Amino acid sequence: MVNSSDDNQIDYYAKFMHELADIAAGVSLKYFKKPVDIFNKGAKLGLDFDPVTIADRATEQAIRDHIRNRFPTHNIHGEEQVNEQNNSELTWVIDPIDGTRAFISGIPTWGTLVSLHDGNKPIVGLLDQPYLKERYIGTSNGTTLNGSKITCRACADMKEATISTTDPLQLFANLEEQDCFFRVAARAKLMRNGFDCYAYAMIAAGFMDVVIESGLEPYDIQALIPIIEGAGGIITNWQGTTADQGGQVVACGDVRLHKQVIELLNTNDE
Repeated sequence: MVNSSDDNQIDYYAKFMHELADIAAGVSLKYFKKPVDIFNKGAKLGLDFDPVTIADRATEQAIRDHIRNRFPTHNIHGEEQVNEQNNSELTWVIDPIDGTRAFISGIPTWGTLVSLHDGNKPIVGLLDQPYLKERYIGTSNGTTLNGSKITCRACADMKEATISTTDPLQLFANLEEQDCFFRVAARAKLMRNGFDCYAYAMIAAGFMDVVIESGLEPYDIQALIPIIEGAGGIITNWQGTTADQGGQVVACGDVRLHKQVIELLNTNDE
């Protein structure tokens, strides 16, 4: 197991994330803002459309190949291929293009997400947005944007907060979850939606305060946990416990605000 307090180990894997990001960008950008065939993986969250393209599949393949060449005994879990389980304590978790809907719409709020999970938690996280040339890497030693350290901003009260979700109408599992989101959002100063993983990056960079989502998979969220936490924020499920297996997720830049959000999510106004 990687010792999260061992700076040399953490730095080694963080540097490897740069290699993965460069390789992924070399694939994904070949397809972005270009005509691509769009396939439907089937129903998700009550919708009949879950898109995937050759860009998703080819990008994940390139990432997997590079990990396998460097760390052949590590596990690899990804969105688009069968998991590779080698009984290692270390697992690379890949979402090659988080935000495929944005990708196929020509909007640069998608990102490549990769994390390294040590069996207890994700200890290194990467979010790379190659079109904007923004690379976020989070560890226990902090979070950086293109090598410069970033931090969440202070926001102690919901009435001063900027809140976001990817899609408040289509990507909650049911009307009850949708109502929970709007209960919180109604108290915010500003709501800006539709940014996929990029909204979490904006929390880490100090421009937004709350993201609330549901129906996430582990590969959707694990890379974002070290990024948010390394910047001084907090990310949990809606009950306030670990979020690394996905599901209902809330991220906040300020722990005081997080407490308010959790209370609101679990309070029935009726």
